[in-house]
Amino acid sequence: MALKCGIVGLPNVGKSTLFNAITQAGAESANYPFCTIDPNVGVVTVPDNRLDKLTELVTPKKTVPTAFEFVDIAGLVEGASKGEGLGNKFLSHIREVDAIAHVVRCFVDDDITHVSGGVDPTRDIEVINLELVLADLESMERRLERLASKVKGKDKDAIYENEIVQRLVTDALSDGKPARSLDFDQDELKIVKQLNLLTSKPIIYIANVGEDDIAEVDTNQIVQKVRDYAAKEGASIVPVSAKLESEIAELQGEEKDMFLEELGLNESGLDKLIRAAYDLLGLYTYFTAGVQEVRAWTITKGMKAPQAAGVIHTDFERGFIRAEVVSYDDLLAAGSMNQAKENGKLRLEGKEYVVQDGDVMHFRFNV
Repeated sequence: MALKCGIVGLPNVGKSTLFNAITQAGAESANYPFCTIDPNVGVVTVPDNRLDKLTELVTPKKTVPTAFEFVDIAGLVEGASKGEGLGNKFLSHIREVDAIAHVVRCFVDDDITHVSGGVDPTRDIEVINLELVLADLESMERRLERLASKVKGKDKDAIYENEIVQRLVTDALSDGKPARSLDFDQDELKIVKQLNLLTSKPIIYIANVGEDDIAEVDTNQIVQKVRDYAAKEGASIVPVSAKLESEIAELQGEEKDMFLEELGLNESGLDKLIRAAYDLLGLYTYFTAGVQEVRAWTITKGMKAPQAAGVIHTDFERGFIRAEVVSYDDLLAAGSMNQAKENGKLRLEGKEYVVQDGDVMHFRFNV
């Protein structure tokens, strides 16, 4: 699954610094607005200790982790919904991502210009959120105009969609609220998804703190403002130090672990961000394991075996017969696939089987 997370925020909040750190892709970072003009795209491997353990167990010719795509999107300023700054480009790029990682400046540094004159995370969040709401409001008003003639003609589908769009406009967007603040049933959600609203995308707030503040984010009053705002939306928050992430990105293995330990951290900001993004998007990982390759695959929670097989290749889904399944924990405890089978832990599952996080699977298919 090609999943994209767009990194957004006001100019000079640390977006490109963070992007550089987590992707090591070298996006330009400078102390002035709009240093990132075209979206920079970087693919990062998803850290998963289970994949390492499976590799030790199977000793394959190669190991392939699953990946996550980050898109560094040009800085937004007030008035973007009307084309200010790089607003139109910003809005078009953000429509293409699955989730939004909103970087909020939570550090004070007189040497780094703030586009609004000072550090105020609540104000900064509201600037971007309002611009997204205004863009969606304009889009939905145009949608209502296009639906009007069909509604007059008693078109049932148009009437149904019109009701949903009217609710979006009246109950959310006109009041400055995001589309995701409303609850919809499954049928309504299908319509909402087709509308491709900016404010219906799930969001994570990244509180970018100074190097000296990362170990004490729980008591940081600026970060607390972001927590309070996120709590109102039911959104996640991930505190990071973009500067420190730049240093961590250059380290590997024990050296990286020692550096994190010195900082009083159990994991890097990237690990936290990916874990939060997975949870936000409702994602699971399953594995295939053989002598040729051990590989991780990303699926959505609730996906059934044929659809999970289709993530590998459409032929696997089209010709699905059954799946051989063993849980990661059972396989690790058994020590080998053959022993797991002897222990009765290897199962044959059919088309209705709902894949679980950590399943190790082998698909039988016929095309």
